[in-house]
Amino acid sequence: MDRDQLEGKWKQFRGSVKERWGKLTDDDLDLIAGKRDKLLGKLQERYGVAKEEAARQCEEWMREAGRKTTTR
Repeated sequence: MDRDQLEGKWKQFRGSVKERWGKLTDDDLDLIAGKRDKLLGKLQERYGVAKEEAARQCEEWMREAGRKTTTR
């Protein structure tokens, strides 16, 4: 899945994001609105991880989410 798909299908992916990162609030998800940079910032804020770690987690999740959408 690429960044454009993330933004375009954000409503579909919200549940998956919330499941993966349970510390993110509904307000956080509204603010993120499918924007990768905002997701990374919230991951850093809520989980206290470095930017690189947030990016790694995000990329891993995007690969997994992309596989799930293509196998349906």
